[in-house]
Amino acid sequence: MPTHYRRDGDVALLEIDNPPVNALDLRVRAGLEAGLRRAADDPAVMAVVLCGARACFPAGADINEIASGAAFHSPILLELQAQMEALGKPIVAAIEGAALGGGFELALTCHGRIAAPEARVGLPEVKLGLIPGSGGTQRFTRLAGPAATLEALTSGAQLPAARALAIGLIDAIAPDTVRAAVQWARRLAGGEPLPALARAREDKLAVPEPDLFAAFRAAHARAFRGQLAPWRIVDAIEAACTRPALEGFQLERQWYLECRESPQCKALMHVFHAERAARRVPQAGPQVAPLPIERVGVVGAGTMGAGIAVCFANAGIDVTLLDVSREAVALGLERVGALYGESVERGKLSGEQAEAARARIRGAVEYSALGDVDMAVEAVFEDPALKCQVFERLDRSTPPRAILASNTSTLDIDRLAARTTRPQQVVGTHFFSPAHVMKLMENVRGRASSPQTLATVMALARRLGKIAVLAGNCDGFIGNRMLQYYGAEAERLLEEGATPEQIDGVVEAFGFAMGPLAMRDLAGNDVGWAIRRNRALPADERWSPILERMAAQGRLGRKSGRGFYLYEGRERRSDPQVLALICAVSRELGIERRELGEAEILARLLHPLINEGAKLLAEGIAARAGDIDVVYIHGYGFPAYKGGPMYWAEQEGLAKVIDTLEQLAPSHGARWGPCAHLRAAAARGGWECLTRR
Repeated sequence: MPTHYRRDGDVALLEIDNPPVNALDLRVRAGLEAGLRRAADDPAVMAVVLCGARACFPAGADINEIASGAAFHSPILLELQAQMEALGKPIVAAIEGAALGGGFELALTCHGRIAAPEARVGLPEVKLGLIPGSGGTQRFTRLAGPAATLEALTSGAQLPAARALAIGLIDAIAPDTVRAAVQWARRLAGGEPLPALARAREDKLAVPEPDLFAAFRAAHARAFRGQLAPWRIVDAIEAACTRPALEGFQLERQWYLECRESPQCKALMHVFHAERAARRVPQAGPQVAPLPIERVGVVGAGTMGAGIAVCFANAGIDVTLLDVSREAVALGLERVGALYGESVERGKLSGEQAEAARARIRGAVEYSALGDVDMAVEAVFEDPALKCQVFERLDRSTPPRAILASNTSTLDIDRLAARTTRPQQVVGTHFFSPAHVMKLMENVRGRASSPQTLATVMALARRLGKIAVLAGNCDGFIGNRMLQYYGAEAERLLEEGATPEQIDGVVEAFGFAMGPLAMRDLAGNDVGWAIRRNRALPADERWSPILERMAAQGRLGRKSGRGFYLYEGRERRSDPQVLALICAVSRELGIERRELGEAEILARLLHPLINEGAKLLAEGIAARAGDIDVVYIHGYGFPAYKGGPMYWAEQEGLAKVIDTLEQLAPSHGARWGPCAHLRAAAARGGWECLTRR
């Protein structure tokens, strides 16, 4: 049985043992029900301790049961909580590992909670398009107060034990957690004052500011735009503070069921499973062990190189940051210092943590300084010849065992590998900018990359806190190969009559954080033009001249203060001169400008992405449609609550995508027409039957 019942004198321990995370599936819930009944019926048992096997408190409900509806099979969590509160004996939670979601809702139902120093707690349901559905919003608010609860539950944050103690979610921190919980439970049974159950607490429900909820909604309107769950979480917390207790619990359950049936929840469940599937490396079975990475060299101390160095240092890895001159290295180390200053200012790291991580990064100007590294990452400018030179130097200077990686976003990994004597140890590690912030790491396998090399960089990504996807080697890999159609079509829409504000407005209303033209400005229009110059187009296609003219006029984007928009810091505003430039291009090309509707703009921007994604699946560049979704959610801002481009297209209907592409191909070129893989997926009911496993 996945729930063990044992006695420590007059205290019963209910230990949940359901690896790997002790999820609260039906068998566990049935075991808890039986254990609670046994403890209630045994007069020798004076108190109960709830804990998890392998120092792991339950980390939530079983996701598959939520999706299938099995989570509603009795006993459900609500029934167990009622049983706990009616037990008539003290009950204490011993929290080790991560107590999340339903697991933490169970802990919140106890009289008290003791946590291990390294424990984490939280209610991350919002990340699945849900709100807590078993009293979580109500009990959390009663223990921590509304302000702290709003921040924690709408972000889905996992709170460290020290923070949980500070805001009242737990009662104590103890290294020998289960033993401490048993001792406290025994004292409570012996007459020590019994803490009130969370559902009965009202002392923290007073709202500190009269407009707290209105102000919170206004401050997060952009971040929560288009989503259901975050708004319902705010509603539920407000209900905890303003409605009778029973009504608050009832409203939470009503809104939980509403969220569970929403398309957003289904999309986010898909993303959850896609992220986990993306970790699997088909070329590397469980018998292939990743290599240890403790010392890394980063070549190139620019913005990307500094950010990558910070990623490694934050994970406890020593870094040598190398560049061509002492001045360049000094500037790179200044960038590193500035990044750590921002992390401290934003509360991401303490001053001590930042200083310790920064001390792991040293500068160098000679390749001989890389003589002891386990891995070297090239992060120089996106120039093929320069990168080849760097790889030749790395091959001569690093230990034979070292992995050589390139941060290239588009270039041929096999070409770089050919400049070394160890192609089996060459791989792409495409960090996204800013590297220390963005979650995605697009790892790229070369023709000769060994299974162990691939396993190593995928495991490394997890250590760095990244979400990794393994891509095949082609121009642009997964993300940027698809993106060329997105950016090119944005410019064609400009030529035909749309404005930058209209295009970006449609995309941002769809759920992207940033539209395609604002994104160009952020990346730099000179960078986009430089990448474009390295790409050859088929004879039946053309580039719009808009981007080239923007770059030629110094309209480079945010870094120059003007691009498709004018900038004051991060704020953008319209620029009439840009519209004049666009209209001039339309006249020169003989294009009569017209009104374009929102639906047409969205379809023309996104449907070509889907077509190219289908080609990536057909070629084996992407192993799964879900991998493409993960890349676009975490690297390009596709709204997670819509499941990623490939999932979204299935829900919208692949036939619609084919219709759009058939309309575009005659004027745009043969590559824009629907590919055979897309047509097959539409005919057979989706990507699943065609995806290579």
